Amino acid sequence: MKITYFFIATFLLAGCSLNKKPIENESAKPDFTLAFGSCNRIDLPNLLWDDILNTKPDVWVWGGDNIYADTDDMEALRAMYNKQKEQTEYKKLVETTDILGTWDDHDYGLNDGGVEFEAKDASQQEFLNFMNVPEDSPLRNRQGVYNSKKFSVGKHSITIIILDTRYFRTQLTPDNETSKRIKPNEYGEGTILGDVQWTWLENELNTSKSDFNIIVSSVQYLSNEHGFEGWGNFPHEVDKLATIIESSIANGVIVLSGDRHISEFSKTNLKRMNYPLIDFTSSGLTHAYNGFSGEPNKYRVGEVIFTESFGILEFNFSAKKVDFKIVGDNGIVLEKLEQVYE
Repeated sequence: MKITYFFIATFLLAGCSLNKKPIENESAKPDFTLAFGSCNRIDLPNLLWDDILNTKPDVWVWGGDNIYADTDDMEALRAMYNKQKEQTEYKKLVETTDILGTWDDHDYGLNDGGVEFEAKDASQQEFLNFMNVPEDSPLRNRQGVYNSKKFSVGKHSITIIILDTRYFRTQLTPDNETSKRIKPNEYGEGTILGDVQWTWLENELNTSKSDFNIIVSSVQYLSNEHGFEGWGNFPHEVDKLATIIESSIANGVIVLSGDRHISEFSKTNLKRMNYPLIDFTSSGLTHAYNGFSGEPNKYRVGEVIFTESFGILEFNFSAKKVDFKIVGDNGIVLEKLEQVYE
């Protein structure tokens, strides 16, 4: 997405009051901490990696646009990934923490790109190199970067389900009637995930016995009125994912997303679920939509954060509770949300 960058000192409008506490001063250590973020440029200051390290996450999840390459030149792409891997604080994170993630358009290689990107297979291998995936991993022979990993904590567990919203995604519909860039396709037209990935995702949810199931999507699932990329441009696939989640009866399903250069919480209630579905958007790590002046999102909970930030989820298994936090520079909690999963 293309955005205009200019600074407006609007901490109060963004929910960034100065009396908020750094994370390390808050409550007792959670059972499991997931940190994630998206939209990270190597040519801008990487200010947040020390703060991410200070949260002592059990896993870091890249949400996409992990570098900004927009290229089909694999040597250039590789050089950018390698530069990010040598960033001092990020390098420390890799040495101490599990790293998972997906890509979005700018590290995929084509702005707003999808199935049509001719260099996607070569780009996938460079992405897997960046993620330190072994050469003999089955992921090397899979079309698309979707995958999953289960983390066990005593008698409890969390499954992280990584989606690929690029490799199979079909054409978008430009909006030539309003000021928005994209409008939803006709219902039933096109796909985000493609048939094979949809089948895989349904099986992941149907067979999971984990306490929590985290679905990582590079683009927003719930917010659908902004006119940029998102699941809302494929309304039939929004409904399909909701149906699959409901039918699976999977525990503690949560969506994580990025892309937008703003961070926010969105929430909805699905008919057959006894807890709300939360879409936690965290974006961006090195550059944010500082000129944000508002946009509709009927699912939004709390305030939009439009300064550089990352997200953390703190899991408490005995209380069946997750604390969601949007965190800025110096570990300041900019916005938070608590949810109990009965």
